[in-house]
Amino acid sequence: MDVMHSPVSRFLTGLQPETAIPLRLQLWNGMQHDLGPQPRVTVNVPSPAALRYFVPPSLDNLAEGYVNGHFDVDGLAADIVAAATCLAQVGVPMRGRFGRLFSALSHDRARDAHAIAHHYDVSNDFYRLWLDDAMVYSCAYFPNQTESLAAAQIAKHDHILNKLMLKPGERLLDIGCGWGGLTLRAAQKYGARVVGITLSKNQHALACERVAQAGLGKQVEIRLQDYRDMSARDGQFDKITSIGMFEHVGLNHLEAYFGKINALLRDGGLALNHGITSTDPGSGVTPLGAAGFIEKYVFPNGELPHISLALKAMQGAGLEALDVECLRRHYARTLACWSGNYEQHGEAIRALVSETTYRVWRIYLAGCAHAFAQNWVSLYQVLACKAGNREDLNPTPWSRAYMYY
Repeated sequence: MDVMHSPVSRFLTGLQPETAIPLRLQLWNGMQHDLGPQPRVTVNVPSPAALRYFVPPSLDNLAEGYVNGHFDVDGLAADIVAAATCLAQVGVPMRGRFGRLFSALSHDRARDAHAIAHHYDVSNDFYRLWLDDAMVYSCAYFPNQTESLAAAQIAKHDHILNKLMLKPGERLLDIGCGWGGLTLRAAQKYGARVVGITLSKNQHALACERVAQAGLGKQVEIRLQDYRDMSARDGQFDKITSIGMFEHVGLNHLEAYFGKINALLRDGGLALNHGITSTDPGSGVTPLGAAGFIEKYVFPNGELPHISLALKAMQGAGLEALDVECLRRHYARTLACWSGNYEQHGEAIRALVSETTYRVWRIYLAGCAHAFAQNWVSLYQVLACKAGNREDLNPTPWSRAYMYY
């Protein structure tokens, strides 16, 4: 192939003179193209066949080429994602930069269990290398902006449990309990009786082990269970948490999801939903063509609602939203910490997983940090009450001050 007539050359020719991307294209024949001064990222293109991933240079195409080894990239993950975003902005008209992240998807128990296993059952050792010691895989809370990741995760749990006014002896249900971080905190510090449920076998096994090690077997129960299989036999709960789980529910199932929470919550009980949302009012979209990569490699069967849709579904299910807090900046920082840990332990991670899995998660973590920082996606905590029309059933004070003292 004549490089000067290659798709990449035609793409380079079409760049505006003011376009400056800190990226170098190193071609198979020794030629190189710097797209800006002092490039921090070098893309090593081994053959003409790899050029097809650059035309158009959407985030989908670029990620697909990288994770499958069609070209290599040198540089820090954060710089790689920033350069890829600049390329995609050139290749995807900004007025049409939003494409649907997921179409309307079916959500049955088998499909959802498979999706959870795909994402969370890589291996506990894999997650242990880049999460904090408690292995909390959700947005942390940095109230002073200076906390370590571990301290910020503890602060997040306390922030949630303080919002819920959790008291000794109360029954707490944690939907999507992960490796048990919040359930253990609720039992150890707040004296609650906790049921945690997860669809991940790996998470279930380690959470049960941690409960036993903490001597909390009579206070905490971890179940391998779908939230839809909870019933009246389980009784009602004083408080319910769902942290980083409702992204898996599906846009068409949000009201049923919140309805289940309503049914499991006693009158006057409090629930807190903490989850990722779309920033596009149409719900379920992602910018610059990152949709296919996320659906195929990372979050199969996931859907992101806009906060307005989540609140509408919550209200329709009989839950009154009492407090809505945006933690988008906190998740950008959390993901940057995870991405930094991932880079630091890259060789150890490579020894645990395939090269494709290593590359998928490397780009995914850095890409998500960038997405939250750019306000492409967001995260909200919504505190809700099953109060009905009786004022005395809402247990919260008339001021939010209680949440912070």
